[in-house]
Parts: sequence; C-alpha cells; structure tokens
Amino acid sequence: MIELNQVTKRFDSGLLALGGVSMHVARGEFVTLLGPSGCGKSTVLKLVAGLATPSEGTVTSPAQTDQTGRSTAYVFQEPTLLPWANVFDNVWLPLRLQGQSRPEAQAVIARVLEQVGLGEFQQSYPAQLSGGMKMRVSIARALVSQPQVLLMDEPFAALDDITRQRLNVDLLTWWHGQSMSAMFVTHNVAEAVFLSQRVLVMGARPGTVVAEVQIEQPYPRDVSFRQAPAFIHHCQTLTKALDEASSVGMQPR
Repeated sequence: MIELNQVTKRFDSGLLALGGVSMHVARGEFVTLLGPSGCGKSTVLKLVAGLATPSEGTVTSPAQTDQTGRSTAYVFQEPTLLPWANVFDNVWLPLRLQGQSRPEAQAVIARVLEQVGLGEFQQSYPAQLSGGMKMRVSIARALVSQPQVLLMDEPFAALDDITRQRLNVDLLTWWHGQSMSAMFVTHNVAEAVFLSQRVLVMGARPGTVVAEVQIEQPYPRDVSFRQAPAFIHHCQTLTKALDEASSVGMQPR
C-alpha cells in the first residue's frame, strides 16, 4: 500500500530532514513512527499524503495516483475545525468538496458521527465541545470518505491521559472496521505499543529508521493489555531504542 525507498528530503533552506528513509506499510496494517522531535516523522506523513515531494528516492502511495483526494485522510495534532460551522458541516466538508450535497451526505455523516460517539452533537459548534470531542469530529471528518490510508500526526498529544487512552481504544475499533492502512506519529511509547502492529523508530535529523519492533499481540486490545507482561516488555524495548535514537547528534543546518 505504501512504500518509501531511500527517500531523502532537503528543504529550500538547506535543512536535510530525511536521509535515506526506507519503509513500507501493507494493506490494512497499523504502523507507528516513533522518534525524537525534529527527526522527520511529520515529513514522512506529508510525503505519503502527496503534500511534499522527495528530494531523492521514491514514494509509492495511493495519494500519488488518486486525483479525487478520497484515498487518503490526514488527521493533524490540532483538530483544525471550522469554528463557524457545526459538527455536521465540519464532517460534511470533504464530501462537499467532492460534490456531494447535504441530503446526499446525510446518511453517511449520521452513521460516522454515531460511530465516533457524537450522534447527538450534529448541531453543536466547536466552541461548545471538549478537546476530546473536537478530535472525534476531526477523526469523523477523516473517516467519512472511507479512505484507504489514514495518516495521523500526534492527534492525541494535547489531551489528558484518560481521554487519550479512551480514544486509543476507539481508534483501533474505527481502523479495524474500515480495513484501512494507518500511519500514526507519536512521542508516546505506551501509545505506540498499544496501537500498533509495527513500530518504526526514527533517529535524530536527518531522519532514518534505526529500529523496528513487531507488536505481535492480537486485536481487539482493551485497557487490560496495558498491564500485560508483553506490553511492558515492548515498552521497555522501545524506550531503549528511542533513547539510543535520541542520543544521535543533530546534524547542523
């Protein structure tokens, strides 16, 4: 579904963000990118989404060939909701841009809002919602087009731990229900272990993949998984790999 082959990315400023990154994500797989700040995790997502082009190497993903924009959905760290639009209209936005009228989109939007637990909030505005509810709206907007690829850039970083853990559980339900390939960026080791089938650890800039950890635990996963010996073991393994990745000196501009 997604493949990066020896990808480098140098910005116009001269900053080398990625240095020879290779990775792949299979159809329906959940892969997390974990690494220190500034290692290029978000740059990888933008390349996969077609929002940036590599300086060298190749990127293969549905976004490279899909002209409709339906194949790939991107969830940012901030919900990026339209403050003047209610929940229904915020979720309708991608379908509206694809030419679907409000009546045509009504049924699928209602279904997705029920799926994310916001069925009763269609007429509410962002200012009336909690941080967790805003992020649910953002995710609903991503899911409504039934994408093949879901890209998520630290979507839960600003939330309290209770809300974050609840959304982790819900995200796995949504991902599994739509059979999407998912790429998730986080700094949180426990979150990476809980969500993923594979975790790719990236080293400090210029970013490269320095370790890969398989999380060979079955789904569905609930809160009890966080107490399991396997969970603790994977957290320890990733923490060590992340410490080693973070110790690599940053390349100067």
